[in-house]
Amino acid sequence: MGCIYCYARPSHAYLNLSPGLDFETKLFAKTNAAQVLRAQLARPGYRCSAINIGSNTDPYQPLEKRLTLTRQLLEVMVQTRHPCTLVTKNALVERDIDLLADLARDGLVLVLVSCASLDNRLAAALEPRASAPHRRLKAIERLSAAGIPTGVLTAPMIPALNDTDMERIIERAAAAGARSAGYTVLRLPHELKALFAEWLQLHAPQRKAHVLSVLSQMHGGRTYDARFGQRMRGAGPFAQLLRQRFAVACRRHGMSRARETRLRCDLFQPPRPPSPQGELF
Repeated sequence: MGCIYCYARPSHAYLNLSPGLDFETKLFAKTNAAQVLRAQLARPGYRCSAINIGSNTDPYQPLEKRLTLTRQLLEVMVQTRHPCTLVTKNALVERDIDLLADLARDGLVLVLVSCASLDNRLAAALEPRASAPHRRLKAIERLSAAGIPTGVLTAPMIPALNDTDMERIIERAAAAGARSAGYTVLRLPHELKALFAEWLQLHAPQRKAHVLSVLSQMHGGRTYDARFGQRMRGAGPFAQLLRQRFAVACRRHGMSRARETRLRCDLFQPPRPPSPQGELF
């Protein structure tokens, strides 16, 4: 899609491509993803635990409409009764409501819809080709109406740019049927620091110095702290205030924490190799 803050951008550098324009124009797809997943789940030593779909890049990229790779993965989950979480900012997730509802009936799925801002112009600049904020809220409503546990991620929160939207996003998502919420702060590993600074200069030059200054304060004087437990939340007064605001908004709207959701693992049935003779049991 081309989100300027996407922490998957630096992975293009490993392929001798640009984390900037190449990331948005030279795409790679694991077309055998479902087959590989099935093989992994069939391994004798495999132990079932929830799998997250969409932790690196969005599983409902525009290309997914044609390739249907995410749908194929969900079909494997349905067939094996394997639990999964799914994170997206694209309303295309509505296409797979039939599979998600099947998993939901057994407590096997949680869908998290990411929404960083309710401002259409800001969202379009930050997240080109992603669904508009109102379509994400509609997706939450439709998923929830189908009985699918759905939450909202106010992510990423960017100080002095979109953090003022946190409470309103949670309020609107709760009204649409979301049951849980989560948030992260902006992460700028590797080449992202320079890319995001350029984006600020182009789209919000008057805020650039303030945004980068507060980010630095949240990460011990650096733009990014890679330590686990710090990189997603930050530290210091601003990070603490953000945590408190999030907690108050969740209590006010009856939201649980997304990370506290537990999915069932006891229904998992390892896939069996195809047989031309079929199976008796």
